[in-house]
Amino acid sequence: MKYVLFYESADDVASKAPEHFLAHKAHLDEYAAAGTLLMVGTFADPQHDGSMSVFSTREGAEEFARTDPFVRNGVVKAWRVLDWNEVLTGP
Repeated sequence: MKYVLFYESADDVASKAPEHFLAHKAHLDEYAAAGTLLMVGTFADPQHDGSMSVFSTREGAEEFARTDPFVRNGVVKAWRVLDWNEVLTGP
C-alpha cells in the first residue's frame, strides 16, 4: 500500500510559489531522505490540476502536508490523501 497526497493549487500559484520554494524544497528533501516521500511532481497545468506525491505511510503524507511551507503559506488551498493499491513494482 502507498499513499498519494494531492494538492489543489491556490489562486495565482505561479506568483505565490517562488517565495516559499526553497523552504518547500528543503521539506521535500527531508522526507525523501527519510524514505517516506517516494515521488513528487506537478501535473502539466499545476494551476488547474495541482500536484501529487507518493508516500510510504499515511502518517508521513499527512504530517508532510500539515507542515509543508506551501500549505502553511497559502500556496496550496486544499489537500487530501488517498490509499493507493500499487500493483506493478520493479523493472
